[in-house]
Amino acid sequence: GELLVAAGSVEPRYVEAMMNVLREMGPYAVIAPGIVLLHARPEDGVLRPCLALVTLSTPVPFGHRENDPVDLVLALGAVDKHAHVAALQEMALLLGDDAALRRIRAAESDRDLLLAVRSQEPAP
Repeated sequence: GELLVAAGSVEPRYVEAMMNVLREMGPYAVIAPGIVLLHARPEDGVLRPCLALVTLSTPVPFGHRENDPVDLVLALGAVDKHAHVAALQEMALLLGDDAALRRIRAAESDRDLLLAVRSQEPAP
């Protein structure tokens, strides 16, 4: 979340809202083996559409029986419900691509990570 604040994409209160959702809803945010998706409502402080992707060198348990521990953290901010759904659909494509996930997990730098994500995107 702090990456999104630093980029000017969300207000600090959005990070707190994401954490509140996680506390209230439990491990529901662990959407696939090793992957957590953090988000809150657009009105909680999203300034522009954004996504942060962080790889963890030491996986963290979130309390999900099947998908723990987590080594990929996604934080999503959307400006409205339609953009939120569209972003989730794009993310589902990425998360459904095992080769892309392997490249993301193997990335050793921010540049490697960006290239891994972009390699999954369809050509314009």
